Amino acid sequence: MKALLAIAARSAWNRRLTLSLVALCIALATGLLLTLERLRSDVRTSFSQAVSGTDLVVGPRMGSLPLMLHAVFHLGAGGNGMRMDSVRALSQQRAVAWTLPVALGDSHRGRPVLGTTPEYFTRFQYGERQPLRFSQGRAFAGTLDGLYEAVVGAEVAEHLGYRPGQAITLQHGGDELRHEHEAGHDDKPFTIVGVLAPTGTPVDRTVHVSLPALQAIHLEWQGGAPLPGVHIAPEQARKFDLEPKQVSAVLVGLKVRAAAFAVQRWVAEYEAEPLMAVLPGLALDELWQVLGAAERALQAMSALVAAVSLASLVAVVLAGLNERRRELAVLRAVGAGPRHVLGLLTIEAALVTLAGSLLGAVVATAALALAAPWLQARWGIALQGGWWPSSGQALLWAAVVLAGMLAGLIPGLRAYRLSLADGLSPRS
Repeated sequence: MKALLAIAARSAWNRRLTLSLVALCIALATGLLLTLERLRSDVRTSFSQAVSGTDLVVGPRMGSLPLMLHAVFHLGAGGNGMRMDSVRALSQQRAVAWTLPVALGDSHRGRPVLGTTPEYFTRFQYGERQPLRFSQGRAFAGTLDGLYEAVVGAEVAEHLGYRPGQAITLQHGGDELRHEHEAGHDDKPFTIVGVLAPTGTPVDRTVHVSLPALQAIHLEWQGGAPLPGVHIAPEQARKFDLEPKQVSAVLVGLKVRAAAFAVQRWVAEYEAEPLMAVLPGLALDELWQVLGAAERALQAMSALVAAVSLASLVAVVLAGLNERRRELAVLRAVGAGPRHVLGLLTIEAALVTLAGSLLGAVVATAALALAAPWLQARWGIALQGGWWPSSGQALLWAAVVLAGMLAGLIPGLRAYRLSLADGLSPRS
């Protein structure tokens, strides 16, 4: 077996140019398969760990999935908002343990700004009911004295070089309004008082401020635009009523989870304004159902690319088989049996597939490492596995190698049927 392996390696090296192209095709196919599998797995993990311990998400009627994406993942546009009177009415329900109002809409250098209460930092949980922790500083005070205080997520602090004590300004609106010529809130700077520890969730790319602070920076704004000729200084803003009139949504914790459907029914029947309550788990299931067809289509395309690459391997080996008939006949003349010839070609195909799949694994790992910061900054998706392949990736890689070995059986069986006499006396 050792001698057969050495012969197969030398034979493949003699045809290294052609086989290198085949190995490159296999590498690209393997890299595509492994990259999609890691993204699929980590996107699901990142979304499922984004919120924990929150029993309901309540907000305007806009569909369960859009509400969940906006309130928890800070994606998409919000609805008309939820009045604070409704928030207070919800918090007074007997089954409700706590409520966390959240307000979205502004941004800072492409990162979403979340307005909330100081209780957010003690109530909000992620992953396996893990609480938020501070790597530096503290939570904002939420009082008039600490009106312009901000807490930034780990990704914001790392990529923008922020630390407690630095001043930042907020931008009105989302990413599409980040240009210098657009109106912002430069006249009311915030001071960073805390940096959160990494969570692998959208919290990492978020700037957190108090709800009164959001009211203060929008005092001279109306209908999404600044009022001409109106300017309110930061200190003067404290003299106004900064109680928020509405928020984007409310995260709700219940005393008993079994009461979720009763509270959900109360919200649906609430007459003061049209609202809806979403169960986070069910909303995520709906998301996977929506993405399921696209997910399967991408996997099918990747499998097709891999199949085409393996077919090219078979074609290359079969095309060169006629030129190697004398070589194979000489091997049989010196004592190699048909099974040795079959093994030789199968090992060659396996070596090419193994080299291509290993290169593909390296390409996939490098691509994910380069894309990880962008995915974390833009979408809040944290790649969980690091450099080590996941179980799904390992199974796919093994399947590609096994398929390459099976593909090598086709030209091997063809060579197996070549007779010694036919090999020594090739057809003209």
